[in-house]
Amino acid sequence: MNDPMLPLPGLSPVSGKTVVAKFDGGLLSSDGGVLVLREVEQRLRVADRLAACMVDPRAPELITHSLADIIRFRLLMIAAGYEDGNDASSLRGDPMFKMALDLSPSDRELCSQSTISRLENLPNARALLRMGRAMVDLYCESFHKIPKRITLDIDDTFDAVHGGQQLRLFNAHYDEYGFQPIVVFDGGGRFITAVLRPAKRPGGKEIRAFLRRLLRAIRANWPKTEILLRGDSHYCCPEVLDWCRSNGLDFILGVAPTSTLRRHILDLEANARARFEAAPSAGKVRRFREFLDGAASWSRVERIITNCQQAVPRTVSEIAVHDDRSG
Repeated sequence: MNDPMLPLPGLSPVSGKTVVAKFDGGLLSSDGGVLVLREVEQRLRVADRLAACMVDPRAPELITHSLADIIRFRLLMIAAGYEDGNDASSLRGDPMFKMALDLSPSDRELCSQSTISRLENLPNARALLRMGRAMVDLYCESFHKIPKRITLDIDDTFDAVHGGQQLRLFNAHYDEYGFQPIVVFDGGGRFITAVLRPAKRPGGKEIRAFLRRLLRAIRANWPKTEILLRGDSHYCCPEVLDWCRSNGLDFILGVAPTSTLRRHILDLEANARARFEAAPSAGKVRRFREFLDGAASWSRVERIITNCQQAVPRTVSEIAVHDDRSG
């Protein structure tokens, strides 16, 4: 591992001290943090979970890199900031990445970019669904005690691409080509699951199918946990609301400043705040208002509910949508 190059002579001293440049350090790496990530991955077994969701079509006697090792290498690359699969061509010989995959720096090289590309094109639709279920199981196992109630924050985000990737689509709002995956976190900021999709606004049927699979996976682990769904205005569509009602779920709508409901919410908040300030000893003021939206996209009377109590002020108003017959 030692490089026989001679030292670089003739460097000027610094603060009266001699500067010597040598090239006998052997294999070096600037990605020492990968070893810490290795400990996290070993504890969570993310690569093993995802590998178990796929069927390896390769001949067992000819396999050099297992599916779990390929996934583990790819996960560590992304976590270290190497998002491009082409980076594997240089990182496959990196001593830190080798040690993270239980190899010594002098052992064989890790998998190449072409192997990673074949892996990323291997899963079919059923395998992807199983992988999504595995991530939900991982989330549920992260709790030491089954929670009585959880809040699911669902939203989509734009991910720009700079090539001819599959599923890419031009989004006029962002003026770029990219993806628009749906991601779900809980109220404490823990990641639950995600789905990669084209860069267009998701429709009600697509959201409902995604939520149905997600709730089924969570209920398999926590059958008695109360689930509260929270999303912005385009997730509060008739298909999703009707599905929430039929499954006994509450939907919390995080209203953006441009929402048509903003004026109603501000008036209701002001009314509740004034009542609370007039009688703070009560500890809490709860007000609601029933309405039908102007676009008539909801087929029944909905209810805006606001709570005013001694707590940390929220920067985004939240309203709970209930059936008017539920009280």
